[in-house]
Amino acid sequence: MVLLSEVIEKLKDVISERTLSKKVFDKDVADVLGIPQSTFATMKKRNSVPYREILEFCASEKISANWLFFDQAVDMLKAQTDKFFQIRYFADIRASAGGGAEVFNENFELITIDEKLMHSMVGSGNTDLEAIKVEGDSMEPTFQNESIVFVDKAQNDINKDGVFIASTTTGLFIKRVRQRADGMIELISDNKLYSAELMFPNEVSIVGRVVGNIEGV
Repeated sequence: MVLLSEVIEKLKDVISERTLSKKVFDKDVADVLGIPQSTFATMKKRNSVPYREILEFCASEKISANWLFFDQAVDMLKAQTDKFFQIRYFADIRASAGGGAEVFNENFELITIDEKLMHSMVGSGNTDLEAIKVEGDSMEPTFQNESIVFVDKAQNDINKDGVFIASTTTGLFIKRVRQRADGMIELISDNKLYSAELMFPNEVSIVGRVVGNIEGV
């Protein structure tokens, strides 16, 4: 079991080295993670780990998430590669739940994640995944704004139910996707305030199916 109190102490060490500060407090960790101090205090008390914010911090600072969560060094990862997974996290890419967002590029960070943590987030299926952010509210309540979603690019059959990342002529979307009898493609929001969008088949390319997510605070 991951103990947030232990993770916080390691984060304090990292922040102290980065800022050359002799003393780092919980409020400093909260600030770095972008979490309100009162919320962070409650999360610590309840041992509610803010995985999304911590993984983003690991990616930006090039820190091993496994060291932070499980005290496992990089050489341990090399010795037991079958127990760990690397995910390409595109921190600058947004899969829009509203208007179109940017398409995938080559700017990504590799996040190494223990299989226990991985399966707790996405289940026990394919773990050859990529991670991007959700922007907008049209997929609520299924996916919140600023969630991190895990995408299995091997799954692109829209005849199977699910939520997909669709690359279109107007940007990158996270939607339910359905092909109508007339051949047109519908991009469907879970938020009933948004209408389905219609596109021609040549305007849509399925990047992959969303298989898991981490919600924000």
